[in-house]
Amino acid sequence: MGSRFQWKRNRTEKRQSLMHGYEFYVDPSRCIGCQSCVEACAECETHRGKSMINFDFIDRQGTTATAAYVCWHCEEPTCAMVCPADAIKKGDDGIVQSSLKPRCIGCSNCVLACPFGIPKIFPEYEQMMKCDMCYDRTSVGKKPMCATVCPSQALSYVRPEEIAKRREKPSNVFQFGNQKIVTRVHMMVAAETDAVSLDVLDYMWEETYAAFSQPQ
Repeated sequence: MGSRFQWKRNRTEKRQSLMHGYEFYVDPSRCIGCQSCVEACAECETHRGKSMINFDFIDRQGTTATAAYVCWHCEEPTCAMVCPADAIKKGDDGIVQSSLKPRCIGCSNCVLACPFGIPKIFPEYEQMMKCDMCYDRTSVGKKPMCATVCPSQALSYVRPEEIAKRREKPSNVFQFGNQKIVTRVHMMVAAETDAVSLDVLDYMWEETYAAFSQPQ
């Protein structure tokens, strides 16, 4: 038991050293919909002018509230697991990279498998590309482009002791039905919340939900 705990601690320390002690935090309640992150992401050198930010309106029928998300970088990335060409790699720092161009066959398995809907297929490149946390920047101690420009810090790349000053607390555990997913990126949640539980029916239009709810 002790050796297993030591191994986990060593792995965490190694990961933190590779990321220079910083962690990525997403706080949807702070998003003001300015889309600065969308524009900045496209300027990242590894994205070829394409934005990897997932930006959406939470409930367009009833509110102007928005949310911007990056890849959550799962500890056990489903996208990599379903890739038949072994084109998606996860580094020692926990970052799940875009597909390797020489290997990616553009099959879209990763797009369909990701529970967060993050990977994107770009037909002009015949390749899946996604948020790699601006690896060209974070690997040398710089902040990702999106976190650098976010005026409300809905996307934050800071040290854990700094985020601890906020009223909310970070969580990197997501529950999709019976499936538990642990991620590299944290979401800010209410202090009494331990995990983020998601149900796809909660995000369907009321009329559509009613149709699905009817017995067949």
